[in-house]
Amino acid sequence: MEHTDILVDYSRAQFALTALYHWIFVPLTLGLTFIIALMETIYYKTKDDKYKTITKFWMGLLAINFAIGLATGIIMEFEFGTNWSNYSWIVGDIFGAPLAIEGLMAFFMESTFFAVMFFGWDKVSKKAHLTSTWLVAIGSNLSALWILIANGWMQHPVGMSFNPDTARNEMENFWEVIFNPNAVSKFLHTISSGYVLASLFVISISAWYLLKKRDTAFAKKSIVIAASFGLISSILMLSTGDESAHQVALNQPMKLAAMEGLYKGEDRAGIVAFGLLESEKEIGDDKDPFKFMFEIPGALSFLGYHDINAFVPGIDDLVFGNKEHNILSVKEKMVIGKKAVTALTDYKKYKKDGDTIAMNEALKIFKANNHYMGYGYLKDPKDAVPNVALSFYSFHIMVGAGSWFLILFILILYFSMKNELASKIWLLRLGVITLPLGYVAQECGWIVAEAGRQPWAIQDLLPVGMATSNVAATSVMITFWLFAILFTTLLIAEIKIMLTQIKIGPEGH
Repeated sequence: MEHTDILVDYSRAQFALTALYHWIFVPLTLGLTFIIALMETIYYKTKDDKYKTITKFWMGLLAINFAIGLATGIIMEFEFGTNWSNYSWIVGDIFGAPLAIEGLMAFFMESTFFAVMFFGWDKVSKKAHLTSTWLVAIGSNLSALWILIANGWMQHPVGMSFNPDTARNEMENFWEVIFNPNAVSKFLHTISSGYVLASLFVISISAWYLLKKRDTAFAKKSIVIAASFGLISSILMLSTGDESAHQVALNQPMKLAAMEGLYKGEDRAGIVAFGLLESEKEIGDDKDPFKFMFEIPGALSFLGYHDINAFVPGIDDLVFGNKEHNILSVKEKMVIGKKAVTALTDYKKYKKDGDTIAMNEALKIFKANNHYMGYGYLKDPKDAVPNVALSFYSFHIMVGAGSWFLILFILILYFSMKNELASKIWLLRLGVITLPLGYVAQECGWIVAEAGRQPWAIQDLLPVGMATSNVAATSVMITFWLFAILFTTLLIAEIKIMLTQIKIGPEGH
C-alpha cells in the first residue's frame, strides 16, 4: 500500500479527467431541457406542428448527450469509494447525504419522465407530455442542486463537528449545509452557465443551417428562442458570478488571490482585465507578478467585499501573515494544526489505556486547536498555495468568454428583430465557432473552483494527500489511462452521432 506523491497525483488526475469529461455533457443537459420545454410549450399553445418538429429535433440531440453524460457521472461517483476512501470515511456523513437525496429525489424523477418525454409523443396526451418535459428539466436541475450543495460544502464546510472518537466529521445542522451561501451561489452560477452553453449549442447549429440555406424557418425560430433564453441566462450568470466571487473572498481568500495573480495585498485592489504572468515569480520575492497587464482600479475590492476601499490579501500575506490585518501565517496555522493532530493521537491512546484525566486534557487541547487541524498535515507553508497560473488564466478566460456570449446574444436578437440575421454571414459564422469557446469556458470554471481550492479536499480541514485510498499507485495509473481512452471514445461517438443527426436535419429526423 502506498501513500506517495505519485498516488496522490494520479488520484487527482483521474478524478479531474472524469470530472472534466463529465462536465462536457452536464451543462448542455441542464440548459437544453429547459429550451426544449419552452419550445414544446409554444407548440402546445399555438398548435403549430412546426414547433413540434423543432422540439423533437432538439430532443433527439438531448437524448444522445444525456446517455453518455450518465455513464461518466456514474463512474465519477464510484471513484469516491475507490480512490478517495479516506475522504469518504472522514466526511461521508455529510457529503453522502446530498448525493443520496440527489439519487432518490432528482435522478429517478429525471430518468422516469425522460422516457415519457422521449417515447410518449403518441402514447400520452399533449398536456401529459408537456408536463413530463418540464419535469425532466426540473429534475435535471434538482440533480445539479444536490451535487452542488455537496461541492459547496467542500469549499466552505458548515453545519458539522469533528468526532474524535470516530475520526469523522458528522452533520449537526442539515439546513445549514443546504443553505450554505457558497452552495447557493455556486448552484445558481453553475446552472445559469449551463443555460448559456445550451443556448450557444442551439445557436451554433441553427446558424450552420442558415449558412447552408437549408431548414431556414426551423433555424430562425430556434435561434430566436435560444438567444432570448441565453440573454436572460447571461444576465443571471453575471449576477451570480458576482456573489460567487464574494463568497470566495470571504471563505477562500487564497483562491481569490491566485485567480487575480495578487501577491501583495492592497487597499482598493484592482481586477486584471488582461495580462501575462511572470513565470519566474516566486512567493515572497520582489519580482513583478506580470510581464504586462491592464487593471481596473478598485474593482477586485468591490467584487470581493462590496467595498471599493477594502483590503484584499495577497498570496504573500496569506502565506507569511499580515499582523496589520490580523492574518495568521500558514506556518502559525501549521503549528496550531500539529497541536490538534498530536492531541487527537494522545486522546485515542489515553482512552485505550483508560487514563481518564490525561484523555480529557488531550481532548481539551484538541478542541482548542482543531479549527486548523488540516494545516497540521502540510509539510511546507508554500504547499497552501494553488497553481497560480492555472487559476489565473482559467478565471480570465471564463470571464472574457462570458462577456462575449452576452454580446453575441444581443447581436443575434437585434438582427433577428430587423429580419436581417440570415444576411449577416459574419455573425452566423461567429455563432458557429463560439460553441467550442462555450465548452472551454465551462471547463475553465471548474478548474478555477477545484484547482483554486488546492491543496484542500475540504477547505482548511482535509488536505488532498490525506484523502486518498490506501491502494497501489500502479492501479490508479492503469485505470487513469483506461478511463482516458474510454471517455475519449465516448466523446468521439457522441460528436459523430450528433453530426449525423444534424446533417439529416429536422425534417429527415
